[in-house]
Amino acid sequence: MRGWLKLTVGLVVVSGLLVGADRIAVGLAEDEAADQLVSSGRLSQRPQVSIEGFPFLTQVLSMKLDDVRLSADDLVVGDGRQQVELHSFKAKLSGVEVSGSFTSATVARGSGDGLITYADLAKLLPEASKLVPGAGRLVPGGTRLSLSYGGPGKVKASLGPVAVGEGAVHNEGNTVTADGFQLSGIASMLNGVTNQAIGPVSFTLNDLPAGLKLASAVPQPDGLRLTFSGTGIKLIG
Repeated sequence: MRGWLKLTVGLVVVSGLLVGADRIAVGLAEDEAADQLVSSGRLSQRPQVSIEGFPFLTQVLSMKLDDVRLSADDLVVGDGRQQVELHSFKAKLSGVEVSGSFTSATVARGSGDGLITYADLAKLLPEASKLVPGAGRLVPGGTRLSLSYGGPGKVKASLGPVAVGEGAVHNEGNTVTADGFQLSGIASMLNGVTNQAIGPVSFTLNDLPAGLKLASAVPQPDGLRLTFSGTGIKLIG
């Protein structure tokens, strides 16, 4: 009976050591992956990396990670002219094939999302003088349209205190477009026209995080919610 007890205790101790070693190994791998994502230029800020699944060491032996989660805040994205912040970015990467030193990684499938505030969106839009006839009579030169939430799938636009109209938001690839704006009210009277169409206004985002592509752009009360997806992504290396 004592022999079985010693064996049981021994197995528990060994199991605990193996679990501890596995958790240490996954922690080191997560830190290394976070560093590589920044140095490779795939993310502008060091992310939190979580490698899911247990045990980790068996995944390492196969050189394939089933489920990797990324999260970061205030990432930098832009259109090549202006950079803005992408907030609350989160991504799930599946089927991640890695090298032994995590210097290369390829993702079978990936998805994620993040938020650009309306204040930052204005920086990506053309100057109002290029969009609105007679805009110089409304606002100083260099002024851009400002956007706010207009309901499901829509945004409201304004030039300073002057409401310009409401438009729909959609995307094609990495290009986001808002269209359907019409001058109305004070804006129409000052321009001497009625129901004058504006736009459309659009911008194209490049260098999206983790090599993902833009899947959708959805207006929300606090900004434009972007979702991302991709397959066969060269994540590192």
